[in-house]
Amino acid sequence: MIKIGDTVEAQGKSTKEAINAALKSLGVSKKRVRVQVLSEERKGLFGMKGAAQTKVRIIVIK
Repeated sequence: MIKIGDTVEAQGKSTKEAINAALKSLGVSKKRVRVQVLSEERKGLFGMKGAAQTKVRIIVIK
């Protein structure tokens, strides 16, 4: 059962992908959560070294 205050962190190639992964993992809609972007995606040189995915945390508020 999901309660107010439950949190989950997820990663994705984009912010949207990371948010959707987090929402799916908790099984809630975006209307019920607050989203915190912990880190933005970074592209490496020519798509190679240094690339990093977006990381988000969602917190259930309703």
